Amino acid sequence: MGMLESVAGASMAMSQTQLMTNISTQVLAKSLDSMQESGAGLIDMLERSVMENSVMPNLGGNIDLMV
Repeated sequence: MGMLESVAGASMAMSQTQLMTNISTQVLAKSLDSMQESGAGLIDMLERSVMENSVMPNLGGNIDLMV
């Protein structure tokens, strides 16, 4: 194996490593975006729940059971 082939092989390996790093970074970024959207939705739901309880404080406080 000559020096040129060795350099070419190392270059290809580095390119593949960089590509995998870029793909992993993009997947992580999408996952983070998804988690932020879920968190924002959860906060919105909690805020609406607090608002509903302040307008109708007795709503959902009791459960009627028949045995």
